[in-house]
Amino acid sequence: MRTKTFVFEKKNVRLDHFLTAELNVSRNSITELIKNALVSVEGVTQTKAGMKLNMQDIVHIEFPQTKPHERSCVDFDIPIIFEDEDILIINKPPHITVHTAPSVKEPTVVDWLKSKNISLSTLSGEERNGIVHRIDKETSGALIIAKNNASHANLAKQLENRTLGRYYLALIDYPLKNDTIVDKPIGRNPKNRLKMAVVQNGRAAKSAFCSLLTNEMEQIELIGAKLYTGRTHQIRVHLSAIGRHILGDNLYGFKSQKDKIRRVMLHAYYLYLIHPKSGKEMIFTAPLYDDFKEQLFRFFTEENIHETLRADIIVLRLNSDF
Repeated sequence: MRTKTFVFEKKNVRLDHFLTAELNVSRNSITELIKNALVSVEGVTQTKAGMKLNMQDIVHIEFPQTKPHERSCVDFDIPIIFEDEDILIINKPPHITVHTAPSVKEPTVVDWLKSKNISLSTLSGEERNGIVHRIDKETSGALIIAKNNASHANLAKQLENRTLGRYYLALIDYPLKNDTIVDKPIGRNPKNRLKMAVVQNGRAAKSAFCSLLTNEMEQIELIGAKLYTGRTHQIRVHLSAIGRHILGDNLYGFKSQKDKIRRVMLHAYYLYLIHPKSGKEMIFTAPLYDDFKEQLFRFFTEENIHETLRADIIVLRLNSDF
């Protein structure tokens, strides 16, 4: 296991702030290391990111290495959109979880990456090797993987300053009244711990939504979505807050007796970033999966779909003044 040691030489600074500056990574990455009991101060393992350091405190960090993986349990493949020595961009299929958790029993995206012997960053801990950002299990689309720690640190900072982000497509059960921005805080739903909700003391959350195609007869609409923040279930929660629901999203209020839709019709369609080494601006689109296209063709003509699914138009619409 790779380790690193620092001697603290200032006064009254939080542990996570100190390590964020010293390692030049995001505070979320440091928080994960602390949660995984990989940070100690004066020989004592620390579990509180906000602890205050004293002069001459010795801070020790352990960076977990990727362990060998049993390849036989990974029974799926994932399309690769782009790959070089620093980053990997994939089109995550629906029904696959990004990384493991106590409730996850099936193979994950991280398991697939390890089964392919792909080099992965270790800043997020063993269970999240390479994972810079995530999307829900039922959501499909573009996902970027960091292949080394330098790239991971750079991309994490881009997430914070929004030079890295995604635009989404979703099918909803009732048209938007207008293209709109929803700026409402999100936190854990006090009545259902499986859900998030708009709550008074939640974390700031802001989303933009625009109408792309509307089926007036069925009242189904294809929309574009842009996130200004990255909260859990943010698109789904903000749509629910304005009385709209994504097809297949039974958790947040989609109700249909006729349709048996097997997953949430949400897709990360467009990804933009600055390459962590070259500094080049890069954009990618993730092709829709068949189940999403099947729903599109139920409600819209092929001609309208092809005219609408242009990344430049979607980006322009979501960056206009609503």
